[in-house]
Formats: sequence, structure tokens, C-alpha cells
Amino acid sequence: MSESITVTLPDGSQKQTARGTTIADFVKGSIGVGLAKAALFARVNGQDMDLARTLDEDAKLQIFTSKSPEGLDLIRHDAAHVVASAVQKLFPGTQVTIGPATEEGFYYDFFREKPFTPEELEKIEAAANAELKQDMPFVRTEISMEDAIKLFEEKGEKFKVEIVKDIAAKGAKTLTLYTHGDWVDFCLGPHAPSTGKIGVIKILSSSGAYWRGDHRNPMLQRVYGTAFFDKKALDAYLTRIEEARKRDHRKLGKELDLFHFHPYSPGAAFWTPKGTALYQTLSNWMRSLTAGDGYVEIKTPLMFNKGLWETSGHWGKYKENMFLVLDSESGEHDFSLKPMNCPSHHLYFGFKKHSYRDLPLRLHTQDVLHRNEAAGSLGGLTRVRQFAQDDAHIYCMESQITDEVRRFVQLLDRVYKAVGLTYAVKLSTRPEQRLGDDSLWDRAEGGLKAALESLNLQYELAPGDGAFYGPKIDFAVSDSIGRKWQLGTMQLDYLAPERFDLTYVGEDNAEHRPVVLHRAIFGSFERFTAILIEHFAGAFPAWLAPVQATIVTVADRQLDYARKVRDDLRAKGFRVELDERGMTLNAKIREAQMQKVPFTLVVGDNEVEAGAVAPRRYGGEDLKTMKYADFEALLAKEATLP
Repeated sequence: MSESITVTLPDGSQKQTARGTTIADFVKGSIGVGLAKAALFARVNGQDMDLARTLDEDAKLQIFTSKSPEGLDLIRHDAAHVVASAVQKLFPGTQVTIGPATEEGFYYDFFREKPFTPEELEKIEAAANAELKQDMPFVRTEISMEDAIKLFEEKGEKFKVEIVKDIAAKGAKTLTLYTHGDWVDFCLGPHAPSTGKIGVIKILSSSGAYWRGDHRNPMLQRVYGTAFFDKKALDAYLTRIEEARKRDHRKLGKELDLFHFHPYSPGAAFWTPKGTALYQTLSNWMRSLTAGDGYVEIKTPLMFNKGLWETSGHWGKYKENMFLVLDSESGEHDFSLKPMNCPSHHLYFGFKKHSYRDLPLRLHTQDVLHRNEAAGSLGGLTRVRQFAQDDAHIYCMESQITDEVRRFVQLLDRVYKAVGLTYAVKLSTRPEQRLGDDSLWDRAEGGLKAALESLNLQYELAPGDGAFYGPKIDFAVSDSIGRKWQLGTMQLDYLAPERFDLTYVGEDNAEHRPVVLHRAIFGSFERFTAILIEHFAGAFPAWLAPVQATIVTVADRQLDYARKVRDDLRAKGFRVELDERGMTLNAKIREAQMQKVPFTLVVGDNEVEAGAVAPRRYGGEDLKTMKYADFEALLAKEATLP
């Protein structure tokens, strides 16, 4: 009689089964046929496994189906295998390399002499989906490294052989293979029971990629794709992708004349007058918010001697990302443009003695920063080399952490709600490698938790994801088409006060270490601007729009009146333009709509006579003729910073 083992399910219930029972059979016999049919893979004692694997010891078991995000990730991994097999059947002689799942799909790199044509990509997609209909099982086997090398050498797969030899060199004795039909690849798995569990595969594009990312290696052909459980989900994804393409901030930035880039200064934006107006509006808004919340703004030098970065630890760990400056006296690169503000803020704090009565001290800055990002990673405003942050550092006592976190979250909530961004919160706790004892971390994590709970904020716990110097709270925002962006953060830092010997005099007349809270809401102005451009599709609300109103006349005889309206609105701080070009009225209105200006003010003889304007909103809504003073009041209301 087989020995019995205990299987613990996610709800805490326990069931007995014979040792050696497959996961699939256990689910079918002990949980239910419905779950058995829907199951894709399992997590056994924290390890992801195929359903054909056996239960050989007491186990905590979790089953994943198409209803879980993990299930979608799995079938995209499966789809990469299917696409690779389709490619090799369609184009004999093509060699395979690697094919990982990605956040929204997968890619697979192939070695062949020429790029795939659009027609060939269509054939690959059709062949891959045909393999899904065959519902071929994914079969797992283990072989020795020697047999694996022999297998792939016989297949002529020199890239696979290279990878297997690398794995063997690290001490591995066996390799896991997965076969569907007559096609085989190696990977850690797991995989779904069969190709039929993948609903539909879509090939998206192809591009070149160097083997192992090194330009000295052979050029490969990378095929990008995605997979979903059904066509409805795929169609929704493709619609979202098309919408994202229309909203691309690089495309809209050019069309709306907001910013430019030039190869003479890669990764640094040239802001046009309109772009500068947008940037300054965000900058002034954040200044007003922080000033109203007890922050003081400071400016610190842009270049520092390496001594600062050695104290902060960046010279040893971050030097390759810094722009180094040659010291003409020493002949060494002993200076650097600053890549972040915190070390200079720590110096500022240390300029004078502080009492507990001075705390919390909230320092805000918008200084320019420089980071030497790799040229290949630069992309529009989302990854640049020159940028500024809505940066702030709060120096406080431990007893003030909870209140400061609560205050910060309230400010962040106000900002994100004003621009229509929703967010999810993650609390990252102590990592394995960390500074400070457990009692210190208990207090730090407890303070952050208490602050979040006092605000009734739901949050996800991320055990072990905290910084080595303290726990942190991260905010992932969702934009108008559902994309997620990592933006706001608050990090609790016990290390910096030690490194910089920062102190304050407490109520007991003794010196104590403050705690530093690093925080940002926008992140970088550049990246936040890119997100807002795409979030609003360039159609900004009036308070944020670079041009809030454009005046158009029916005929030139109304220009004098139109100029007076423009000048009066500008004098009151509004961003207004007058289109004096010799174009038809409809052409001017159409141009204002294309520029996504919130209000187009039509001025004809009747408006001149009545001291009025005829406003139209972006999108075409006609607000009818109204007195100029009434429009001014409307604009003032909508143009007020939130």
C-alpha cells in the first residue's frame, strides 16, 4: 500500500493522497473535475510545476488557471515554443536561440540569413495557430548534459549547444527538455498540459537583435508576438495597442510642437515655447503644492567632487552611470555632474545644528540632474540623460515617520486625482541583505503600515523588496487606457544619516540621528510629461494646456477687437494666441482643433458689437456667444491650478 502524504490547499484545508500521485490526478480526484479541466500548472511548496509532475512529499499546493495573471504568462511562454517550432518547419535551416515571455507577450530569436518579411510573419502566425488546434501535449523529460549537447549538435543548433555548455560549466548535471509533437527545446518550465490550452497567437512584428546583446556577435531575427486565451481578449489588446500608438508622446510631441531632440545632445530635450509652458505649469504647480505643505525649496550645486559620492557610496556602485568631469589640476576625473539630489541635501542639512524643534525639515528641489544612460535605452522623454525631479527629502524623528508618510500620501493622492490617474500601492519590506537590526526594521515597517492603514489605503505587501537601508512605498499608476507606470515613491533611509553623520539635539539635550524620507510624486518632469501627453492624448485640461485659448476672426476687420481680447487675457495670466493668418475661418478652427486647444474663440461682427466671444471647446462643443467677461470667468475657473 502506497504511503500517504498531506496536501495543504490555499484555504488551509488538508487532504491525503498517495505518494507519487500526479498533480493532475490529485486535483481531479480530490478537488474536482472542473478545476482539473481548467488547471494549467501548479505551485508546490513554492516551486512551479507541470501538472504531470508527482507529489512526493507533504506539500502546499496552489493551482493556476486562465483566471490568474500567472496563467496568461504561462501560455505566452508556451506560445514562444509553438512559434519556434512553426518557424523551423516553414523555414528549414533556421536555428533557434532563446524565446522568453515578456510583460505583454513573448519574443523568439532566430538565426537566418535574411529578415522575415511581413508575408512570412503571416505564415508563421497561421502555422502556429494550426498547432494549437492539434492540441499536442507538452512532455517533460530530463537528460544528462552530455546527451543534451549531443542532441543539439546533431540538430545543427550551435546556439543551443553554446547555452547548454554554459549551463554545464556552472555545475548542472541534467537538462530539462520539453517536446510538443516532434519539436524539442530545453527550458525550466512549467508548461500547460497541451498546446490547445493557448487560445490564440498573434505575431506583432520582427526586428534585428545581436546574439547575447553583443554587436560583435551574429545578427539574429527577433519575432515578437503575444497570446491570449480567446480572440475577444486579443482584439481588446490590439485595440489598446493601436490607441497607444496614436497617443505616443514622441508622435504627439512633434505634432503639437512641444519638444525636440538632436544627436548633438542625445537624451536631452529641447523644449519649444509650448512645451516650456507645459513644463513650467507642472513645475509651478508642484512648487505651490509643496510650499503649502510645509516644504522649503533649495538649490544645490550641479557638480561635486568625488568625495561626496564616496561618502554616499555612489562612487563605488554607480560611477558608470555618472557623467565624470576632468579636474584640470589633478588630470583625473575627480568630479561628476550630480545624478541625484539626496547627497547634496544631506550636506545642506549638516551646515548647521538642528534641534528637535526644527523637525521635520522638508527640503524640495527641482535641480537639473544627469545620468549616463546607455544610448540604446534612450527613448523620447521616458528615458533621458538630462532631467529634473520633483525631489524632496524629509528629515524627521522616528516618532514623526507615520505622520510624514500620511501627509505625503495625501499630497500624492491630490496630484494623481487632479490629472485622472488611479494608483495601486505596494509596501516593500526588509530584504535578506540589509542594514540595521530587526527591532529597527520592526519600527520602520510598522510606521509605514500604520500610515497606510490610517488612510484606509489598500496595499500589496512585497516581502523582501525593500531597499537595504529601509522599507519603501511605491505607487503604480494606471492611465486612461489601462497602462501601468511606476511613479511615486517614498523610501525610508537609516543609512544616510550614519554616512553623513547627521544629528539633531533632542528634548533630552543629547544628539540623535534623524531619519531621512526620500519622496517623489512626478518622478522626473520629463517622464511625467510623457505619461500625461499619452494619458490625455495631447488634449490637456485648460489649466495644463500650453495654449488655453486660440482666437480666430471671421474677417480682418475684427482683428483690432481680437487683439484687445488676447492682450487682456494675457495680462491676466492666461495662455492665449490669436490666429492672424490669411486662412478661412473653418481652416483656422480646424487647425485649433488639431492642436487640441481647449477653447477656440470665434469673433465676428456680432461679437465685436456686443463685446462678446463665441467659444467652442476642443471636440466641437459650441458654447454659443457669451459676453467676454463671462468667458473670462469660465476660463479662470477651468485654468486654476488644482
